[in-house]
Amino acid sequence: MATAQEKATPSCCSSSNSSSAAAAAATKVLQDWRVTTVSDSPQDPITKRTTMSSLIRPVESLTDPSPPNPTSAKGIPMMARAQTSHPLDTLTAAEISVAVATVRAAGATPEVRDSMRFVEVVLLEPDKHVVALADAYFFPPFQPSLLPRTKGGPVIPTKLPPRQARLVVYNKKSNETSIWIVELSQVHAATRGGHHRGKVISSKVVPNVQPPMDAMEYAECEAVVKAFPPFQEAMKKRGIEDMDLVMVDPWCVGYHSEADAPSRRLAKPLIFCRTESDCPIENGYARPVEGIHVLVDMQNMVVIEFDDRKLVPLPPADPLRNYTAGESRGGVDRSDVKPLQIIQPEGPSFRVNGHFVQWQKWNFRIGFTPREGLVIYSVAYVDGSRGRRPVAHRLSFVEMVVPYGDPNDPHYRKNAFDAGEDGLGKNAHSLKKNCDCLGFIKYFDAHFTNFTGGVETIENCVCLHEEDHGILWKHQDWRTGLPEVRRSRRLSVSFICTVANYEYGFFWHFYQDGKIEAEVKLTGILSLGALQPGEIRKYGTTIAPGLYAPVHQHFFVARMDMAVDCKPGETFNQVVEVNVKVEEPGKDNVHNNAFYAEEELLRSELQAMRDCNPLTARHWIIRNTRTVNRTGQLTGYKLVPGSNCLPLAGSEAKFLRRAAFLKHNLWVTPYARDEMYPGGEFPNQNPRVGEGLATWVKQNRSLEETNIVLWYVFGVTHIPRLEDWPVMPVDRIGFMLMPHGFFNCSPAVDVPPSSSDLDLKDNGITAKPIQNGLLAKL
Repeated sequence: MATAQEKATPSCCSSSNSSSAAAAAATKVLQDWRVTTVSDSPQDPITKRTTMSSLIRPVESLTDPSPPNPTSAKGIPMMARAQTSHPLDTLTAAEISVAVATVRAAGATPEVRDSMRFVEVVLLEPDKHVVALADAYFFPPFQPSLLPRTKGGPVIPTKLPPRQARLVVYNKKSNETSIWIVELSQVHAATRGGHHRGKVISSKVVPNVQPPMDAMEYAECEAVVKAFPPFQEAMKKRGIEDMDLVMVDPWCVGYHSEADAPSRRLAKPLIFCRTESDCPIENGYARPVEGIHVLVDMQNMVVIEFDDRKLVPLPPADPLRNYTAGESRGGVDRSDVKPLQIIQPEGPSFRVNGHFVQWQKWNFRIGFTPREGLVIYSVAYVDGSRGRRPVAHRLSFVEMVVPYGDPNDPHYRKNAFDAGEDGLGKNAHSLKKNCDCLGFIKYFDAHFTNFTGGVETIENCVCLHEEDHGILWKHQDWRTGLPEVRRSRRLSVSFICTVANYEYGFFWHFYQDGKIEAEVKLTGILSLGALQPGEIRKYGTTIAPGLYAPVHQHFFVARMDMAVDCKPGETFNQVVEVNVKVEEPGKDNVHNNAFYAEEELLRSELQAMRDCNPLTARHWIIRNTRTVNRTGQLTGYKLVPGSNCLPLAGSEAKFLRRAAFLKHNLWVTPYARDEMYPGGEFPNQNPRVGEGLATWVKQNRSLEETNIVLWYVFGVTHIPRLEDWPVMPVDRIGFMLMPHGFFNCSPAVDVPPSSSDLDLKDNGITAKPIQNGLLAKL
């Protein structure tokens, strides 16, 4: 991921006290490195800065944190020094190219090398202590106190460990999936002459799995199906001879029986048909083709099963099917919407240095992966004299599942794992053409590999901007009539992806009162089915003649590696469940009005498999077991659920074999580096029951004082309406992380007052109508 070259304000420094645990862990990490020490003796600050700068390479320019990499004589990108990139920065385009070239060069034969398909190339995230060392002296937030103390002074590394890439490679000839680890900063001779800047650290074949599908495979599958003669004949029966009208959406087969075993790489496409070949943006999803069964061998790219089972007439062309300007609702668009411009004449309040972001006492790093999309690292709050207080190591959305509730073919097989089978990040939008954010925007680009190993870039992939968010707090003294009001502003970090017919927007919002909100916005186009004349389906909503939308659910899994008030190396968190209880009638409740919050410590993984309960206002607090606030209470952050649901399926539902993690809203585990995805790394065609989270918790590890990882599962049940056609207005779901005893008082109390002219200027964000109807791009 690269930052777009826009001006950013320089970031500041902050520090906090180190702990003995962090020092010991950091010393272990440093023992094999070349180090220099600085004396603890008093010295002039200017002299000290000179000494430090002679030991540590300066941070790169704000506008170009990743300077161009030189190339070798053979045109292979050469890596810059290890300190050029922070250990958590996503791989650059050059690093991806080097990783691919290194693995390809390690192929034993030309045939093996030609068969390699590159599913994923990502940063192998380093140990947390390496991150702490980088943050101490090499990169913002510059916290020297994180380093261990010795008699001669703090131990300072002269360089960081080499960055490493992790590659998932699919061999198209052998149908094998392998995982490779490549070191990116050392020069090693290539096996067939020349040099490149990569070294294979390890490689292993993962048996009995299928990796995610790729866009190149989808395009090739569509072409293969449309060229298949029996398919063409079946379409002719339905009155379609122009194959350019046909849309083939390959879907992973999931796992329903041994026929879906990962010994073959399979797809079962859904078929749709447009009505106009000269209208490429026509809503083709308005005409589903039913009754045709197609099974494609994606390894060899051939149709291996075909059956025209039932002739279902194509739905007639719905005059309300299209959604582009001038074509909706009979071609009449609203004409009374006045332009609105959001401007910040003095620029934004956030500051960006590479991928390091500071805003309103918050600071964190932005990352991106092909699978998860946006990742937020090293979240902390600068709290006055208490310094930088960590809240979380890593936040991301690691999986989503969309099960459909129609038992009829083909809809019963629609239970997509959109992250694990496709990749949320790889399907992200470029916001270069259609901006989904307003105001002063900081964009971040994303780099990833395509199936053949080339590097692709999504420009303006991640959007960072501020938003006015209504009233933060208000009070008016009724005696004096004097009011105090503060406008709320939030910092939003987001990306949007398209997976077939649906769009998903993923947002992390940071607030001035210390809250963090996770939000998912669902929109796009419904996945539809065709009806026989006069037919009505109880498992969906008829939205047009011959057309219905099946009921379905959307589930998302947020993985939160927490660090509430924990410095590097500390594992002092625990989780408490809170339920509101009504006091029993008696001497303690003579008026029958008493209720109280009851806390229960979740001591182990099996005890921590929990569900939401709005009747008791259930929520969960992540507490630090060693840090207290001014009233003596343990500091913490609480997870407050939003609207939620559980799977509306029987316990033996096939999709729950792979998605056992949907059975509870909350899971809690101690941190383990290889426990990243709740359904396991390879959910595509996975025959193993309950792989991932449901299996890990059977160890029943202790949670009483550890590095806590929260897995929050939240979803929405969609009963389609006519108003969801032809496009579905945005639906929002999510949750909050709120401070709970973390601060000694409200952190929102020092937010400055707004302008007295609330109509024109609110807390520095101006909103007013303009004449030309254009949005100013700053």
